[in-house]
Amino acid sequence: MNDRSVRPEPLDFEKPIAELESELEHMREKAQSGNMELSAEISALEGKLGELRQDIYENLTPWQRVQIARHTARPFMLDYLTEAFDDFCELHGDRLVGDDHAMPAGFAMLEGRRCVVIGHQKGRNTKENLQRNFGSAHPEGYRKALRLMKMAEKFGLPVISMIDTPGAFPGIGAEERNIAEAIARNLREMMDLKTPIVTVVLGEGGSGGALGIGVADRVLMLENSYYSVISPEGCAAILWKHRKHAPEAAEAMRLTAEDLAAMNLVDEVIPEPVGGAHHDVRSVSRSLKEALIRHVDALSDLSERELLDARYGKFREAGQWNG
Repeated sequence: MNDRSVRPEPLDFEKPIAELESELEHMREKAQSGNMELSAEISALEGKLGELRQDIYENLTPWQRVQIARHTARPFMLDYLTEAFDDFCELHGDRLVGDDHAMPAGFAMLEGRRCVVIGHQKGRNTKENLQRNFGSAHPEGYRKALRLMKMAEKFGLPVISMIDTPGAFPGIGAEERNIAEAIARNLREMMDLKTPIVTVVLGEGGSGGALGIGVADRVLMLENSYYSVISPEGCAAILWKHRKHAPEAAEAMRLTAEDLAAMNLVDEVIPEPVGGAHHDVRSVSRSLKEALIRHVDALSDLSERELLDARYGKFREAGQWNG
């Protein structure tokens, strides 16, 4: 986990907040070191800062939420494994080609409940991102994920998948090893997996790379995550012929947790602290843990037939048709 004592770098729309915070900090230091009576000024500045935060964070645009979802300080899958799970035992390899560090997976305990956890992992610096391939999994990652899902089915364990990827890796090697087939096989097999599956979108939920571990009985999203068939930049490049129109694309795509919940494509939106999950990792981890326990327990009460019928019905009803 990265050092949470370091203040996260502000995004462009957060710079007015950062400037006021810096001014307030300077005023407090001045009052403390010079024995100056500045309580009235400090109180007024605190009130102004609170109003500014409220105005910005309660009126975030879809594009601003995308920026928060991509924040380099945002907690990743392994951070949540540390905070919300116990005794994680990572397993490696797809038994065909090799291991994929962009898709960690293994056994873990969720408040006394044994489970299999699978997810995307990004890096926080160049070295880590090269190791994790920027969170974009190869075919081996999806085949490893399926191997562990089948193991979970064999031992009657729930599967928890954590999505945080801009998309599956589109490189030549991935194509040669048939990335499309690996994802398609996961979609088919997860629809018929005879054990509960709960998915949570932590940050980015991009295209088939996300859906390859996202077919689930319950789909959860963190408040500032997004889930879409293509990135806003990719959509803008197709429709407007330029990536600068990404904010308009994000608005049109309805990719936020709030939008998707309104369309019944998401079962629960997990709230984040003001400013995003990176401002209070433990708080959002507790909320995530409570939600996972609640959904895993509810699904565990279903019979195998009830579970599969409900999953089939869930995806048959997905989407809206405007005639």
